[in-house]
Amino acid sequence: MSEHELVETIRSADRAINARDLAAMLDFYEDDATLVVEPGRLARGKPAIRAAFEGIFRFFHQQLEVTQRDFHVIEGGGVALVICNLTLRAGGGSAAPVSLERQPTYVFRRSADGRWRCAVDNSYGVTILGSHAPTGTPPG
Repeated sequence: MSEHELVETIRSADRAINARDLAAMLDFYEDDATLVVEPGRLARGKPAIRAAFEGIFRFFHQQLEVTQRDFHVIEGGGVALVICNLTLRAGGGSAAPVSLERQPTYVFRRSADGRWRCAVDNSYGVTILGSHAPTGTPPG
């Protein structure tokens, strides 16, 4: 079974993130994309996503490195859900080294130019469910 073309798209985005190449990285997003910055905090649109990544890079002292593997791509109707395993590492500088694993969920949409672009970037995956009450849930 051959890899879905989105796997290489995501690996290219990871290379752009690891190189801190914001211009290349932002090209992987739809203009109206949403990034889960942290549970309960979203960045909507490329300018907000750019600012969020600038903050993330500063937080990790420009030492952020991401890799992803074990991709599952479910495609239909011009959109695709991607689930995988992500390793995030950061270290050096005055901060303690960080190494963590996540199972992100992404939604991609095929653009008019034929390229897949990310519409929803949720590197936290379903762990956000335990972080706060879902929108639309009645109290009680």
